[in-house]
Amino acid sequence: MTMQKLDTDTIRALQGLEDSRSSVRLRAAMAVGTTPDPRFIDKLIERCAIEPEFHVREMLTWALTRHSASMTVPELLVEVRSERAQARSQALHTLSKIGDRRAWPAITRELLSDADDEVARSAWRAAVVLVPEGEEPELAAVLSTQLGRGERETQLSLSRALVALGEVIVPTLSVAMTDLDPRVRAHAIATERLLRDPDAGFEFAIEEAKRVVALGGTSKEE
Repeated sequence: MTMQKLDTDTIRALQGLEDSRSSVRLRAAMAVGTTPDPRFIDKLIERCAIEPEFHVREMLTWALTRHSASMTVPELLVEVRSERAQARSQALHTLSKIGDRRAWPAITRELLSDADDEVARSAWRAAVVLVPEGEEPELAAVLSTQLGRGERETQLSLSRALVALGEVIVPTLSVAMTDLDPRVRAHAIATERLLRDPDAGFEFAIEEAKRVVALGGTSKEE
């Protein structure tokens, strides 16, 4: 009887994850996370790749973190190589939440410079969480190649990732501050200011950095 009820509940939850109503999908993901079952892992990951609603994707990720990392991480590592951008992005996001550093080798330069901004942003966040001790300077160097990329939201994500690495980013930013591209210089200056004064705010930092670049400088002191 118990097994029959479990099977019925399992079928209901699986159907709920595919319901046309986002509220039903949300409740189904919550139920799966509340009572983890390895049989749901594939469906959760599959749904992450196509789920249109942000809050539902967050619940799917939470549900995955409730399962054993030894079972979820290998499946997620397959997803980061998917041709579907959302699959890559959400898998990276979930890996950052799980925080298992065995996933670090999958955070490749290609992902950190992915053409899709959402994938790249997820890769930056995951990289900062998963980077092994001692490899932060190398990661900072790779991340610095993305300075000046995209609009404000993308630039802020990169600055936050770099700042999370701490003082090791200073030499890399110093080089970027002399880049020929004014967008790169401004972004590097703004990031350095956020490192020194996290409460300054990115909007203020980037506007001030643009002013400095326009005047031909590379730092506040200049």
